[in-house]
Amino acid sequence: MARALIVGCGCRGRTLGASLAEAGWAVRGSSRAEASLPRISAAGLEPALADPQHPGSILEAIDGVAVVHWLLGSASGADEEVGAIHGQRLESLLARLVDTPLRGFVYEGAGSIGGGILEQGARIVIAAGERWQIPFEIVTADPDEHSAWLEAMVGATTAVLAAGD
Repeated sequence: MARALIVGCGCRGRTLGASLAEAGWAVRGSSRAEASLPRISAAGLEPALADPQHPGSILEAIDGVAVVHWLLGSASGADEEVGAIHGQRLESLLARLVDTPLRGFVYEGAGSIGGGILEQGARIVIAAGERWQIPFEIVTADPDEHSAWLEAMVGATTAVLAAGD
């Protein structure tokens, strides 16, 4: 059984997690807010307290994970924090993931964040994938189109897992 880690396991993340769990995956969902963990658990997912501002906390949740989903295309917070989780924090995490048994990385490249931040994140993921041979997918389906977004995310998960074999 493959395990997925969903970083940013809000409403869309819980929907993705439930879909993956139905397909036989073990799914761990993370939130930076302890108050959100019961909602993750109620969705049938394993909750993990992890903050994308602190890549080490994400690494603590990586044990046994085959695919990481970076679902932060609509992350909220101060501009510099949001920029960092799609910039230097993301880059730092990817550099550390190379030394794990991770088999794929799925990046949410669409959402409410503007200013070229998601495009910057996508470039970082592409560069890391090429440099360290980490299979990756960039999902650009509109998160407001729930069915199409979910289909694209599940497809990307399957694709990175197959590429890692």
